[in-house]
Amino acid sequence: MIYLDYSATTPTDPRVVEAMLPYFTNVFGNASSAHRIGHQAQFAIEQARETIAGVLNCKPQEIIFTSGGSESDNLAVRGVAWTHRKRGKHLVTTAIEHGAVGKTIVQLADDQGFECSVLPVDPCGKVRLDEVSDILRPDTTLLSVMYANNEIGTIQPIPELAHLAHERGVIFHTDAVQAAGQLSLDVQKLGVDLMSLSAHKFYGPKGIGALYIRDGIDISPTQTGGGHERGLRAGTHATPLIVGFAKALELAYEEFESRISHLQYLRDSLIEGILKTIPGAILTGHPHDRLPSHASFVFEGIHGAFLISYLDNKGIAASGASACKAGSHAPSSVLLALGYSPELASASLRLTVGVHTTHQEIAETIRTVALAVKNLQRVAVA
Repeated sequence: MIYLDYSATTPTDPRVVEAMLPYFTNVFGNASSAHRIGHQAQFAIEQARETIAGVLNCKPQEIIFTSGGSESDNLAVRGVAWTHRKRGKHLVTTAIEHGAVGKTIVQLADDQGFECSVLPVDPCGKVRLDEVSDILRPDTTLLSVMYANNEIGTIQPIPELAHLAHERGVIFHTDAVQAAGQLSLDVQKLGVDLMSLSAHKFYGPKGIGALYIRDGIDISPTQTGGGHERGLRAGTHATPLIVGFAKALELAYEEFESRISHLQYLRDSLIEGILKTIPGAILTGHPHDRLPSHASFVFEGIHGAFLISYLDNKGIAASGASACKAGSHAPSSVLLALGYSPELASASLRLTVGVHTTHQEIAETIRTVALAVKNLQRVAVA
């Protein structure tokens, strides 16, 4: 298979697996135990926390481990909403957020009396700063905007958004799950109060994530039990996964320049080839402010689900939108928010490259996608 679905997940780096292995076998203790084996696990976790803090330019105690991006988003959104509800119950997000943010806010509005405002985006998927400024109110407690979109790759102006939020006394959260490993995670330069991460997006293991919480930001736990993670996330620590998370993030930023150069070259070749080869192909998302790994398109006269199936049969792993929506025949809500018709929003293709992708694979993919679109359009007309 030619794998071009790195935005859905990445293979775990062998160096990450090697770092994790001792914590499945020899150093297997519960990090909360008082004996030596437990202390060894706790030491490994705190080392991992320090490594991650070094990449994020924050304090180790500002890192909370979770089971992944969705839990981190849920903890950020619900934690802020519940803690600050006496000051205000107005929450703001965008029309193109991942469901872990968007659906959580909707649930808070539907079931618990919060009010939700949804920011529109421009045709490239960017929020407009003047509209953000207009929508924030004295009772707004949270603004949550994704760092880079998982479907179209568009990057948002996070420092500017954080500044606007802070001018109004609003807490700012960003879902950086797609951005990690490809964009700077320096929380001081970004100005964020909370930031969600997930290891499997940057060649780490599945089932482990983190939430950065700036010192001084109070949030309520959404999972209660023992006093793990400063009382904010109960549950026995997954020591091997935490070690793997830190190793993967460390490697991603040690090798950052070479990885990004490789990704951008392949991405640009893919975009140029698709647009030149397929009449009527449309690049979705921002033409420049997009993730280095990310290319996404819509094609007239086809259905994206059939295109994905066709490519799979030809040995190419791709997606139509996010992995969370795989198998759905509904139009992409992200593309609808950008102003595409329901027909075009159902005709999407997301191709995302990774460190293992080759130029030969890109050339083969361009040829195969062109033939697939041509055949599917011919069938649709017939």
